[in-house]
Amino acid sequence: MADIKAPVFPESVPDGTIVEWHVSAGDAVSRDQLLAEIETDKVVLEVIAPDDGVITTIVKNVDDTVLSDEVIAQFEAGAVAADTPKALSEEEAETGTTVDPTSVAAPIQPKEDTKAEGDYKDQSPAVRKAAKESGVNPADVQGSGRGGRVTKSDMVNPQLKTTSGSVIATAIGERAETRVPMTRLRKTVANRLLAATQETAMLTTFNEVNMKPLMDLRAKYKDQFEKRHGVKLGFMSLFVKAATEALKRFPAVNASIDGDDIVYHGYYDVGVAVSSDRGLVVPVLRDTDGMGLADVESGIRDYATKAREGKLSLDEMTGGTFTITNGGVFGSLMSTPIINPPQTAILGMHAINERPMAVNGQVVILPMMYLALSYDHRLIDGKDAVQFLVTIKELIEDPARLILDL
Repeated sequence: MADIKAPVFPESVPDGTIVEWHVSAGDAVSRDQLLAEIETDKVVLEVIAPDDGVITTIVKNVDDTVLSDEVIAQFEAGAVAADTPKALSEEEAETGTTVDPTSVAAPIQPKEDTKAEGDYKDQSPAVRKAAKESGVNPADVQGSGRGGRVTKSDMVNPQLKTTSGSVIATAIGERAETRVPMTRLRKTVANRLLAATQETAMLTTFNEVNMKPLMDLRAKYKDQFEKRHGVKLGFMSLFVKAATEALKRFPAVNASIDGDDIVYHGYYDVGVAVSSDRGLVVPVLRDTDGMGLADVESGIRDYATKAREGKLSLDEMTGGTFTITNGGVFGSLMSTPIINPPQTAILGMHAINERPMAVNGQVVILPMMYLALSYDHRLIDGKDAVQFLVTIKELIEDPARLILDL
């Protein structure tokens, strides 16, 4: 008999929560098969089978808190499941744990709704329990788990694939409310954002940038760039490079406060905010001063893919000396982004809109973007914050400056 343990968490992650079991006690599993998912403050971690065998006992159930390297199940390597599996008791169906066979009085009789029961049978115990309690058919629910799998959270607040008559019947004429516990990730984000507003002297300065030179550059070279590097040329890579250059010129923006000390970082690790089904995550591009545009674009593309698939690792989201967030992809015209502690500044990009601008005494229609820099006034003076943002504006409006180091 062997123990199946939770992954070893970094020091910054105290514990995790089991959000889903993909197997039940008594199930035969194969090597590297996904067994469970554990959500931490930053990422969802997978627990896989160490070898072929059988899950004998589930020690930690869905919603249980687990510590680093804690036993969550027991496993018998090389064993095979019984040819005729015993009937699950109601307790087993609801909790995913095994009960002494002598205590099982009789098999659970199937309900008359055989179609619904057939839809439930391939679901996890937590989903089956939620389906029975709510009357919502898991087959009608849009799953947010890996491969579209329906999770317990999906059943609590379902997004339906198709219109279910029973759901509509309960919704018509009612002022419905649904109480859903915060996920660990959402709770952590909420606490960090609240702390950022309460523990920093946060101010935001704004500017606007003419995107036409950058758009012209992209239109001229995007095909050649993609052919040579195998990745599309976007705007984010140029903003990352412009921000990196500005960080070199204004070290306080790349610094952090540690107690009574100021820590000036001699490297440039830029976090790029990425939206995922589980919330906003900020994977970090390391040493951006040594990266080319293609490296940045490739890194952002890979992070976005991992975020959608829930495969970002803790290391990929740890650290960072500066953050860039782009609300423009969702249509935001202007915002005041919140600092990501212990960083002291964050750059907000926004939507590109054509606006009438005065150029050399003439009114010209130009594609303009508002930029916002939120900063911690305890460390960064207003003058430096404004000049930092102006530096980014100048580099974007004249990309040749990046090449010529001007």
